[in-house]
Amino acid sequence: MIDLNTTQSKRHKPVTSVLGLTLDGGRLEGVWLKRTNGAARVAGSFTVTLTLDPLTAAAELVGREIRNHLDAAGIRERRCVVGLPLKWALLTQTQMPALSEPDQTSFLQTEAERNFPCDVATLVTAWSRCQMAGSVETVTFAGMPRDHVGALTAALRAAGLKPLSFALGITALQPPTPEPVLAILLGVHQADLQITCGGGVLKLRSLEGAMDGSGGRARLQPDVMAREVRITLGQLPETIRTGLRRLRVFGPADLGETLSAELQARLAEFGLQVMWVARDDAAAVPGGLEADTPVSPALSLAAGCLAGTPSHWEFLPPQVSAAQQMFSRYGSGKWRKAGLAAAGAMVAVGLAFLGQQALLWHYQSRWDAVKTRVVDLETIQNKIKQFRPWFDKSVRSLNILKQLTQAFPEDGDVTAKTVEIREANQVTCTGTAKDNAALLHTLDRLRQVRSIADLKVNRIQGKTPLQFTFDFRWVEGGVDAH
Repeated sequence: MIDLNTTQSKRHKPVTSVLGLTLDGGRLEGVWLKRTNGAARVAGSFTVTLTLDPLTAAAELVGREIRNHLDAAGIRERRCVVGLPLKWALLTQTQMPALSEPDQTSFLQTEAERNFPCDVATLVTAWSRCQMAGSVETVTFAGMPRDHVGALTAALRAAGLKPLSFALGITALQPPTPEPVLAILLGVHQADLQITCGGGVLKLRSLEGAMDGSGGRARLQPDVMAREVRITLGQLPETIRTGLRRLRVFGPADLGETLSAELQARLAEFGLQVMWVARDDAAAVPGGLEADTPVSPALSLAAGCLAGTPSHWEFLPPQVSAAQQMFSRYGSGKWRKAGLAAAGAMVAVGLAFLGQQALLWHYQSRWDAVKTRVVDLETIQNKIKQFRPWFDKSVRSLNILKQLTQAFPEDGDVTAKTVEIREANQVTCTGTAKDNAALLHTLDRLRQVRSIADLKVNRIQGKTPLQFTFDFRWVEGGVDAH
C-alpha cells in the first residue's frame, strides 16, 4: 500500500533565497528570488534550451550543462523548487464518500491503486480534494513517473542543486480558491489547463496541439484552444459550469493578450471574463515584488517557497537517511547484535583499505598536475558537439512508420488516420479499430518493439468501430541503449 500522506505537501524551513525552475520540453527557465530587508527581488533569471534530454542522457552530463547555464547567468543559489511538466502526469479522479478520517486515508490508497493504469509503486502520487456543491467531494489524483522524478533529481544534484520541492507550475500561478476559476498556462510546445473550485483542483489537462513550437518559437492555435476549453466546460457539473466566471491566461504578453481576445470572442456564450495576467498576484511574499516583475511559473514557485507556502501538489519523494534505515532495521533484539557485528566487520574492512587510500592520495596529486589540460580538452570537445551538423543521418521518421505499419494487422481491423511526429521522437497516432481486442493486440505488438517506450492510450471512444488515440516515445537504438 502507498502512503499518500507522505507524498502530500511538506512545509520546509523558512528560506531567504531560492531558485525557481520550470521544464517545458527541452526549455529550462529559472528565476533566482532573494528576500532582503523584508522585500523580495529577482537576483537573476535565464531561459535556455537544453541540448540533452534529462530523462535519457547521463545525469552527470545534464548536470554539467545546467551548471554551465547557471554560471553564465551568475546564479550561485543551491536550493531550488521545480515545476514539472504537466504532460508527464497521469491523472484520475474519484468521489469521496462520507467516511471517518482513518477510513478516508485507506479509501484514497485503494482508489489510487485501482484507478491508475499502471503499478502505483512506479509513481510519485499526490492528490487534491475539491468540495463540490452539497456534500459531494471530488478527489483528483496526479501521479508522476518515479523514473522521471529520479532522473531529474539526479541531474539537478549533479548540477550542485538541492531540490526542495517538485510541483506543478500552473497550480503555483493559480492556487485553488473556493469559487471556480479556469486557468490556462501557455508554454512553447503545449498549453496547460486547470479548473479550481472548492479549495482544490477539479480539472487538469495538457492541451496537445494548442501550441505550435516548431522552430523553437511558440505560436497559438486559437481554434484548437477554444475547442478544448469547450470540451472541458462540457464535462463540468452544471453547478460548477454556471458558477464559472473567470478565465485567467498566463504566458508571454504577445501570446497572452492575443489568446485572451480570441477566447473572449469565441466563448462569449459561457459568460466568461477572460483576462491575461500580467503580474503575479498569487505568489504573495512579505514586502511584495517589483511592479514590473514578469509573471512566470518559476517566479511563482520561488515566491511561494519564500513565503513558506507549501506546494499544493508535491512530487518530491521523502528522503530517508542511511542512518534512519539502519536504525529502523536493527533497532532491537537479535538485529541489534547483528548490526554491531556488521559494524565491527565494516571497521575491519576500513582499516584494511587504509593503505589503498594512501595510493589514492598519491594518484590524486598526479591528477592535479594534469587537471587543467583535461578541462581544456573537455571544453574543446563540448564545442565540437555543439557546432557539429544538426541533422541525423538515420531515417528516423521512416523507421517509426515502418514499425507502426508492421504492428497494425493486415486485415484492416485496426487502421490509422493520422500519425504525428513531434520533436523527432514524440509520436501520436489516431485511428479506428474493429473492436477492443483488435486494438489491444496491436498495442501488444507495439510494446514488443525495442525502440518504443512510454506507450500509453490517451483516448478510446465508441464501441464498434471504436476510435482511439495513443502516443509513445521513440528511442533510437532501443530502450536498452539508453
